[in-house]
Amino acid sequence: MSLIANDLYSLEAYARARADFRAGVMAHKQHRRVPLGAHATLYFEDRLTVQYQIQEMLRVERIFEPEGIEDELAAYNPLIPDGTNWKATFMLEYEDPQERREALARLRGIEDAVWVRVEGYDKVFAIADEDMERADETKTSAVHFLRFELTTPMVAEVKAGAAIECGTDHPDHGLWVALSPEVRDSLVADLA
Repeated sequence: MSLIANDLYSLEAYARARADFRAGVMAHKQHRRVPLGAHATLYFEDRLTVQYQIQEMLRVERIFEPEGIEDELAAYNPLIPDGTNWKATFMLEYEDPQERREALARLRGIEDAVWVRVEGYDKVFAIADEDMERADETKTSAVHFLRFELTTPMVAEVKAGAAIECGTDHPDHGLWVALSPEVRDSLVADLA
């Protein structure tokens, strides 16, 4: 369910509520983070994580005009799952700039090799970067926005308790992980 302007705190109200709101969001995010090796992480988004991102952008940019708020809503609302999918920010994180440049060149195309799998079903590969192209012919980006579209039977199985795995099938970064019960339960809440 998309956010609207009335769902957001005003700048003044957010300033008062920010510490508690942020603490709650950070605790929530712990069960939506899936490391895929030492340098790759999926951060599964939902309505709360997106609201936090919007609130922070409005705060940092001091946006209070209705048009500016609507622009932020339009930019971030597509990251909210719609009941048949999971949406995630995929980050390739390297502290050293040279190591990062080399990795982004080596991992070109990884965004199309990220998948989720519901127990008993085939892998569902990500639909990557629907908002804009983030890679080029020489390198991938450090940040990608992914959507994993599930079938109705997959949704039913997840709700019934099926295990979930995530992974990548990139030649230079092939691995998979089983989701913890806490992450799995958090992702179940995204499904209609």
